[in-house]
Amino acid sequence: MNRDFGNLQIMLFLPSNFKYMKRDIQLLINKSEITAGTRGSSLGPEAIMTAARKNGDQFFGRFPMIHIQDVNHLLDAPIKFPFAKRIEGLVQVFENVSNEIKKSLESQKFPLVIASDHGSAGGTIAGIKAANPGKRLGVIWIDAHGDLHTPYTTPSGNMHGMPLATALSENNEPCRINNPSQEVVSMWDSLKNMGVPERKVNPEDLVFIAVRDTEAQEDAIIERLDLTNHTVGEIRKEGKEAILRRCLDQLKDCDIIYVSFDVDSMDPEHTSHGTGTPVDNGLMPKEAEFFLCELAKQEKLVCMEFVEVNPCLDEKTNKMAEVAFDLLKAVGNTL
Repeated sequence: MNRDFGNLQIMLFLPSNFKYMKRDIQLLINKSEITAGTRGSSLGPEAIMTAARKNGDQFFGRFPMIHIQDVNHLLDAPIKFPFAKRIEGLVQVFENVSNEIKKSLESQKFPLVIASDHGSAGGTIAGIKAANPGKRLGVIWIDAHGDLHTPYTTPSGNMHGMPLATALSENNEPCRINNPSQEVVSMWDSLKNMGVPERKVNPEDLVFIAVRDTEAQEDAIIERLDLTNHTVGEIRKEGKEAILRRCLDQLKDCDIIYVSFDVDSMDPEHTSHGTGTPVDNGLMPKEAEFFLCELAKQEKLVCMEFVEVNPCLDEKTNKMAEVAFDLLKAVGNTL
């Protein structure tokens, strides 16, 4: 490739299979926090923006931004369904998120999602499948938690522990400890069937990174479905490059990939406790950056999501949001 700049000629030698993949990023801001057990994650997206503005960084002025309608007013109403708290609102959130994701993808945009709690990520997956019904979806879930509970198995009723179960169309009946009402069952079925009916992702196309805090019911489903989890210990022992290769090799037959990044995947000692459910012995920020940026380079990647920054729980004055912004900016510069 030749480029002339006045009298200066620059020769660029590129491989024959080179493909320029700069994405047309669209920021989707989702402030829904109805599925978390603690309050404050709805402030997470703004806290990340504050971290950028504090440093005079105009990242959030570079890309078009859409705010997804939330139903956080339900936080001020009594809980109707103890085994699926605020599920009536989550059905609407799933629909809102799914529709915006679908529109973004169909407009040839790259949705870079900044969400509050993780419960709405099932709606993200539903939207990806609605826009790509015939394509095989791979999911890389970077998180401290498995998020595989259901209304039949949850000990808390908090639905931010359930988004992957909706994507897998799982009830986990063998581990049932609850008897949800028929109304809850009907709404749960609506979540599982959002976007396209039934399962959105096959078990063999789901990869966990850094999951280390699961409960017996989740352990059972992980074993039954033979789900892959690359632990922090494995990453340190085998090297992050080797783990990345294994992730991509597992998903080589997928047509498209979605990455969901929960900040609690990182070690709170090296970030802060500014997230709803921090867990020790997590990823270092630089390890998270490696995975996020390398995954951002993949042609199959169609959407990436950042979740669970909660400045109300941050003992280090917005440190988690600052770390999250550094990672977000690195991803934005890579895409």
